[in-house]
Amino acid sequence: MKVFYSDVHALHQPLMFLKAGQLVPNPETAARAHAIAHALGGAGFELVAPTYQGLDAVLAVHDTGLVRFLETAYQAWARLPDAGAEIVANTHPGGRFRHRPESVIGQAGFYTQDAACPIAAGTWQAALAAAGCAADAALAVMGGAASAYALCRPPGHHATRSQAGGFCYLNNAAVAAQLLRRQFKRVAILDVDVHHGNGTQDIFYDRSDVFFASIHGDPDGFYPFFSGTPSECGEGEGLGFNLNLPFPVGSGDAEVMRALASALAAVRSYAPQALVLSLGFDAHEKDPHGAHRVSTAGFMAMAQAISALGLPCVAVQEGGYLHEELGSLARDFLRVLSGHC
Repeated sequence: MKVFYSDVHALHQPLMFLKAGQLVPNPETAARAHAIAHALGGAGFELVAPTYQGLDAVLAVHDTGLVRFLETAYQAWARLPDAGAEIVANTHPGGRFRHRPESVIGQAGFYTQDAACPIAAGTWQAALAAAGCAADAALAVMGGAASAYALCRPPGHHATRSQAGGFCYLNNAAVAAQLLRRQFKRVAILDVDVHHGNGTQDIFYDRSDVFFASIHGDPDGFYPFFSGTPSECGEGEGLGFNLNLPFPVGSGDAEVMRALASALAAVRSYAPQALVLSLGFDAHEKDPHGAHRVSTAGFMAMAQAISALGLPCVAVQEGGYLHEELGSLARDFLRVLSGHC
């Protein structure tokens, strides 16, 4: 399995984020990607820098306004008197009124969902490189590879068509899926990150050519709180092509595997020609931020079940935060996946 990875991710070094009313160190650090890359390189995986250039794949799934904001906002922010080191919104529009202001302070609220997506000098370059990893992984599968892995940082599945959020700026999984649609009539996205992939759902919610299934912690008590319920089934042409399977916060192997079995059954019923796997490791029992109890053996069972689909597979890294097993967990999961996809 070829691994697409860019050192440019290290330009994005978020400092803090707001958690339960307190500013705490941001866990979406460069060290998490370094740990995975080091483990994969040591295991003989081929790590390749992405070569994909341009914005066409990004603009195919994101509004131009969001993309231009991410590209240029920090320069405007840095010119403000007494500006902080990062762009963090202090106000967001309500559901009814959505005037787009000219002020970069107002645009920060317009183009972000929450306070967990700070933007600093290197954020745009890192986000664009992550999207490039996803694009190149998709192109590799379109070129005949059975599977490919995009070691994306920052992650992407919380980024909607028009807003960043939850450590995510550009939706890497959506970029990969949209590219795969150039060659495959039907594509499925399976999101196994412990948080609902609200951004990916938003992008494909009214489409039938991309099926989205997400297993995740119950949003009644877990981020992103406002999406991820079973009642969200798609709309318009997409009605019936969106599936959410939440499990109770604190779940372990049994609960998560039951949700995964239902998701895989739905994917099989859809009969896609290719799969995008939004791969998060934050349900692991040692993850410092996931609040769930999936064991390493449970993740290996997940990889085996997913690989049994037998589909061309683009795995895109989402969450999973630094602990002593993160690198080996990713290595072993991808070994199983690449042996069968």
